[in-house]
Amino acid sequence: MKAIAGACIIDDRIPGPGWAMNPEVALRMVLRQVDLFKGLDEETLDCIARAGFRRRLDAGAFLFFQDTPAQSVYVVLEGRLRILQTTPEGERVVVRHVQRGEVVGLIAILDAVEYPVTAEVAEDGTVVLGWSGATLRSLMEAYPRLALNAMTHMAGMVRDLLRRVRELSTERVERRIARTLLRLARHAGRRVETGVEIAFPITREEIAQMAGTTLYTVSRTLSRWEREGLLEAGRTRIVIRAPHALVALVDDLSH
Repeated sequence: MKAIAGACIIDDRIPGPGWAMNPEVALRMVLRQVDLFKGLDEETLDCIARAGFRRRLDAGAFLFFQDTPAQSVYVVLEGRLRILQTTPEGERVVVRHVQRGEVVGLIAILDAVEYPVTAEVAEDGTVVLGWSGATLRSLMEAYPRLALNAMTHMAGMVRDLLRRVRELSTERVERRIARTLLRLARHAGRRVETGVEIAFPITREEIAQMAGTTLYTVSRTLSRWEREGLLEAGRTRIVIRAPHALVALVDDLSH
């Protein structure tokens, strides 16, 4: 059952105190960064926030699992998620990492669909704001800009998927590794004294999975690039010392 609060549609099935999130300036600042809410005014953002529910989870917990009914959509407020896919052989493969201000599970706005991936919490104290698919659909009816943003977001995901498929099909492995590191740096890079550090722990195995290659190949390639001064590669820490050199490497390897 839904209730109307001004122009704001609220799903009153959402759990009560302790889950409902009171809109605050800090929350609006995060929501303004989310592409799904682009172009919406503060009053609308407040309504959307009040219609949601908050969850706080620690590393190792799961928001949802691949091939289970898609029921909720989430925005990361703090922390980080690891997005996984399970192969037919049962192997878990890291697809990407999701950080503050990013959306996961948007497919839940559709009826009778399943999540195509698993969302695992990667950091203690991760906080997400979520909405049931039915609630978000009602909000889209009230705020057409939200529906347009959702379509744009999903189109972008399809475009990224097609680009990744093309890269895996046509590019040499070193170029794919370089692209993966540059994507991570653009997505979650922070300036440090020696270069640009990927701002969360990431293993060589995860890099291999994201680049579509083997752990051995990634280890060998990163070790060579480290000797050449392009980066510093620890067990779970990567600092790109020469980002422009990696960009040039990507371009050169295409010829």
